[in-house]
Amino acid sequence: MVHGVPGSLPATVAAAFLADFIFFVQGSFALFVIYFFLTFFSGKLAHWVYVGLCVLLILVQTGLTVYFGKTSVLLGADLYSYSMEEIRQTVGAAGGLSLGLLGALVGVIVLVLLIVQFVTSRIRLDVRWAFALVGLGALVSLFNASTWVPLPLLESEYANNLVINKPAYLAKATLVRFDGNTDDGVDIYADAYIGDYGEPAKDSDIRPVNYLAENQYPFLHPDETPDVLGPFFNPSPVLPNLVIVIVEGLGRAFTGPDAYLGSFTPFVDSLAQQSLYWENFLSEGGRTFAVLPSILGSLPFGQQGFSDLGSQMPAHLSLPGILKKSGYESAFYYGGNAQFDNMRTILRKEGVSRILDEPTFGGGYQKMPGANGFTWGYGDKDLFRHYLSVNAPTDTRPKLQVLLTVSTHDPFRINEQSRYLQKAEQRFTSLNLTEAQKQDRRKYSYQFASILYTDDALREFFAAYRKRPDFNRTIFLITGDHRMPEIPMTTKLDRYHVPLIVYSPLLKRRATFRSISTHFDIGPTLLAFLKNNYQLKTPSVASWQGTGIDTTRQFQNIHAYPLKMTKAELVDFVMGPYMLNQNSLYRINTNMNLEPVSESGQLNRLNATFEQFKRKNDRFMNGKLVPDSLLTRYN
Repeated sequence: MVHGVPGSLPATVAAAFLADFIFFVQGSFALFVIYFFLTFFSGKLAHWVYVGLCVLLILVQTGLTVYFGKTSVLLGADLYSYSMEEIRQTVGAAGGLSLGLLGALVGVIVLVLLIVQFVTSRIRLDVRWAFALVGLGALVSLFNASTWVPLPLLESEYANNLVINKPAYLAKATLVRFDGNTDDGVDIYADAYIGDYGEPAKDSDIRPVNYLAENQYPFLHPDETPDVLGPFFNPSPVLPNLVIVIVEGLGRAFTGPDAYLGSFTPFVDSLAQQSLYWENFLSEGGRTFAVLPSILGSLPFGQQGFSDLGSQMPAHLSLPGILKKSGYESAFYYGGNAQFDNMRTILRKEGVSRILDEPTFGGGYQKMPGANGFTWGYGDKDLFRHYLSVNAPTDTRPKLQVLLTVSTHDPFRINEQSRYLQKAEQRFTSLNLTEAQKQDRRKYSYQFASILYTDDALREFFAAYRKRPDFNRTIFLITGDHRMPEIPMTTKLDRYHVPLIVYSPLLKRRATFRSISTHFDIGPTLLAFLKNNYQLKTPSVASWQGTGIDTTRQFQNIHAYPLKMTKAELVDFVMGPYMLNQNSLYRINTNMNLEPVSESGQLNRLNATFEQFKRKNDRFMNGKLVPDSLLTRYN
């Protein structure tokens, strides 16, 4: 089963019980230690502190379980990576604290108090049992029994996350976050990492990068990105417009002819049939924070995402900055507030001259329905209408336009809600789903309805654009910022798996590619195309993380890239046909599923390369990405 009740229910229940039991024993021992020491000061104080901590622990467990139930994502150290305003926005969008949830929390508190009262007044443990339980708690805690249990390997990523104890996960992530040591302890100079990586697989011929002056500029290298797009395009007499549409949450799980959930984007699918289409593309982040730095700047992550560096953000080369030197006007369009995720800051840093977000819409547009008084802003149909209204079709200046949608974001409340819920039900039928599959999909009807709404918004957008005179000199790119996590995922890679569509009337022919590339590759590839076909001046050296999009038709990966799930987590790395997650190695199958493998040579190889990236990533934050002379010339 893709999601819902896991197919391996007995194994799931057993793994969950074991994880919860270990946390219960560890938590009980910690509470005992606190209680024991407080009794030296006051028995009453010890009692009420103990009761208060029990209530707090149960509330945390309840809250984290509710969060996982709504988002299908474990809450870890990314909790500390957002400002209070961003947390308020996100909680508000998710529905906030409803009366039902508040009532449930009050009920939990009352239940805990009653249980504590019953246990303390009715149950008296024999002293031997008491010592045995304290001893068990000490052993489990001191020897960290949770590390004795291997990570679950059930039939899906959702099932694996389901069994993990949520407070234990948050506690561990919090300790890692605040212990001041970001290194995971892997020694790349140990014997296992020197020289012998085993025989590399034939399909893991990684595109090389020759770094220059690494101590001063950790990522600086000659820009040798090939022009892979040129052969597919007819020349335009003038510089083409570039329109990049980033669709919130657009994952391959539900778009494309072989989407494993069935495709809910009939228009996008039809557009892909007239386009250059990469079916195995990857985002660089599991949340929106990574998409603008990755696409527009091919930038490293820093500690919590490049945008999070704020005023400390080092000067850098970018697609908007370089294009500006050749006469391009750049703009960003968003139905929400561009302050979120520091988007406005990085866009200004990269030379984007116009930022048109929620406050710029004016009259004539309708915001999305609110949840507890909060809304993300304007829906995608209004976003596209706003874009078309403020861009004169007769303006002949070349443009770089970036649009970020928001309708497919939690809480998935859209205008025309009932219409699209009905369309979702109709889509379940047209996809020939079984009744069991329909019941499973109905749990996420609001998500699927929002996807169909955005697909229609794109249909209307392109229908209107085709009537404009500037359509014939425009190149469109469509991709997702990450895969929507609220519909449970099957693998560690699923969160990053998005499509890339390049559509234009300038195309000579369509093509579909199964090779893997990522958002890191988009900016360098567009610049190589413009340089080779329109004599655009570009830097000979750069700090791009990407080496260019691969246009090989068959399945392969010639890249070695990190992937950042959340602002706080950098534990994923793809290289050739392998994915590294923490210290677990997987082979990427041709359908983008993951198969656990035990190949020590490849594990060492990926660990070593990943560690080298992390050391460079730490170093650039205290220095520069490129020489000042490049910035003067191209920014």
